[in-house]
This record gives sequence, C-alpha cells and structure tokens, in this order.
Amino acid sequence: MVVTKLCMTARTHFLSLPQLCRSPLTLGGNRHLLLQRRFKQLHSSSSPPPISPIKMSTQIIEHIVLFKVKPDTDPSKIDSMITGLNSLISLHQVLHLTAGPLLRTQSSPFPFTHLLHSRYNSKDDLTAYSDHPSHLTVVTDFVKPICDDIMAVDWVADSSTPRLPSGSAMRVTFLKLKEGLVDTEKKREILGVIGGIKDIFPSIDQICFGENFSPARAKGFSIASIAILPGLSELEALDSNSELVNLQKDKVRDLLDSVIVLDYVIPKPQNASL
Repeated sequence: MVVTKLCMTARTHFLSLPQLCRSPLTLGGNRHLLLQRRFKQLHSSSSPPPISPIKMSTQIIEHIVLFKVKPDTDPSKIDSMITGLNSLISLHQVLHLTAGPLLRTQSSPFPFTHLLHSRYNSKDDLTAYSDHPSHLTVVTDFVKPICDDIMAVDWVADSSTPRLPSGSAMRVTFLKLKEGLVDTEKKREILGVIGGIKDIFPSIDQICFGENFSPARAKGFSIASIAILPGLSELEALDSNSELVNLQKDKVRDLLDSVIVLDYVIPKPQNASL
C-alpha cells in the first residue's frame, strides 16, 4: 500500500513517470530504486536555479592629499608621519586608506614627496573623518611640523571595489583648466577622454575620475583621476606605449593650463609579516 501510494503521487505530479507507476507489482528491487532516483532528479530539477549576485558600481568619495616634506627632515619623523596617517584606517568612516612616499613625479609644478589616498561612502563621512580628533592629532603632531606644502583634492567617482590591495600601482592625475574655461561641454569632453582610457589600456583595473568639490586646498586643479593597475610592471608597460598615451593627451591639451601626474604603489601594511 505504501508503494502504491508513492506511485500514485509520482503519477499525479510527474507526467514523465506513468510507465513506472502502472502497477504496484512492478516496483520491486531495482525498479523501486530507479523510481526513487528519478523522483529525486525531477524534484531537484524543478527547483529554480540560484540567482547570481550582480556586481554593481557604487559611488564613493575619493580623497587625495599631497605632502611636501621639508628638506633634511629626520627620517624617523617622516616614518612617524606615515605611521600616523596609516593608523587612520581604523576610523569607521574610512573604506580605504593608504599613505606613503611617491614612486615618482611624471609632471608637476610642485615638488611633492608623499601621498595619502582614502575613500568614503559619502561627503558626510569625509567631513566626519576630517573633524575626528584622531585625524586632527596626526595632522598637528606629525604632518604640519615637517611639511611646508599640502594640497588636497576630493571628488565623487564610481567604484565597485572600494578597497585596493597592497602592491597595486596608482597613476594620479590632476588637471587645471585654462583660465575662464567654464564651458560645461568642454569639461564633459575632458571627462569623456579620461573615462575612455580604460578601454584603450585594458591593464587598468579601475579608472576613477570626477570634478573636485573642495577647491580651498586644490591650487586651482578642478579635475582629478586615479588609474589603478595590478602592480608596478603594468604601470611600466603603460608608459612603454608612448604613442597611445600622447594621443590621449593631445585630445585635451589645448584646454589645460597645468597638469600634475604622479605615480604611487600601495605598500604592504606595516604590521604585515615578512
């Protein structure tokens, strides 16, 4: 009776099984096992497939600070500044933070020596970070005593991966437009050229760009971008294709008054095991 009931249930719900369920007398031995196996297969196939998560870009706040350390500064004081800046990753508003010496300056009217890059979910989080007592202490005790120039730029960008792994190489670019250039279409043209760079150089993992919204310490530079590459070798390869690089520069050269281009490699965390 139990087998007959099972067979009737299978026949009701699975039209592909009538030949196995015509008589309870056929459900002996291997036949019984075959029915159970078929029942499980059909039951599992009737379940909807799992939905894969969709990777979506989210807007983040990019924050770059450039520092010019005074000549002949004691190296231990420079180390203390870098350590203090990197410790600010512990603040809950911070999504990502790295600070250290620049790898090199490709182009700049200012001799900066060090960089801080951090990311936030919102402008309010950036403000909270800037006003946080721990941040103010680091700036007062370790940054200002040894730096004679500081520049900062902030912008809104799209990024699906706010945190960047150590060893990643960054090319930071700031653009200062020609005086009086307020044409929105021209700005869009410049941003369009920057946004298209990733398609031309596929080794770039991310390109984050936008208009600066904190002009007070930006020295007149109003458009910023960061190209993120897997490592130093990919950054070097980028420069090896000078013809393509110059072609992109030529598209916007006549619109620019000044350009800052800096390279930086994200160091390993200071507490990482060797």
